[in-house]
Amino acid sequence: MEDPESAGTKPRVKDYMTRDVATVSPDDTVEAVAVRIAESDEHSGFPVCSGRRVEGFVSARDLLLADDGELIFKVMSQDLIVAHPEMDLTDAARVILRSGIQKLPVVDDAGNLVGIISNADVIRSQIERATPEKVGKLMRTLENIHGVTVSEERRKVKLAELRPTQGRVYADELEGRSYELERGLAEPLVVIDNDGGLLLADGHHRSKAADRLGIPEMDAYVIVLDTPVDLGMAKTAEKEGLNTIDDIDVVDYARHPLIESTKRFQ
Repeated sequence: MEDPESAGTKPRVKDYMTRDVATVSPDDTVEAVAVRIAESDEHSGFPVCSGRRVEGFVSARDLLLADDGELIFKVMSQDLIVAHPEMDLTDAARVILRSGIQKLPVVDDAGNLVGIISNADVIRSQIERATPEKVGKLMRTLENIHGVTVSEERRKVKLAELRPTQGRVYADELEGRSYELERGLAEPLVVIDNDGGLLLADGHHRSKAADRLGIPEMDAYVIVLDTPVDLGMAKTAEKEGLNTIDDIDVVDYARHPLIESTKRFQ
């Protein structure tokens, strides 16, 4: 997916919405939908669809006082707030914030369901939009120090092909990155492609968390050098014996430098 900010356009709902949407039928029973909600870690409600057309939305709250055998079309909310795929993401965020609704069905001009946008998707968009400036600064630094021309690509990279440049990560932050990854919130990695060798410049906690979760590849901003360069970070990695993600040590939070500094003042 092209980064909307990099392309000079405002991000749209279609850029961040989830396209594979779980739905229920108007003719499903309250009991059946309640079981689906209870067994799910992600869903507290569902769009109600006849075919692709959205008829309403049913939440766990709608089911509380209903009989198990009641049909969903009798208890669902028909007063829907929806988003359009071309809607400015900032506007969708305002609707989500002001309405208190966690998820907005996304419908096309014909009223057909094409996706769903959640508060988590909005958060993810803000995380990703913060990254390009970080990439830009690194690109300018590489050009100024090494006199090379660099370009930036957005692509998937295999974790097994990455060489880390940081020897340790912290357990507490690793837990946070794992939480984000499980919910699709993690920002892309920043990787330097130096003549085919992939150096991990930013995202060591995220890549370590992904490796532990069995995720083989991640989205990344890849800075490509036009000519091979003898990079200082590569020399440091070699000196420290950093060749793969497995070589990154996990340090308990109690030994985090910030924690140690705080202890000294207690």
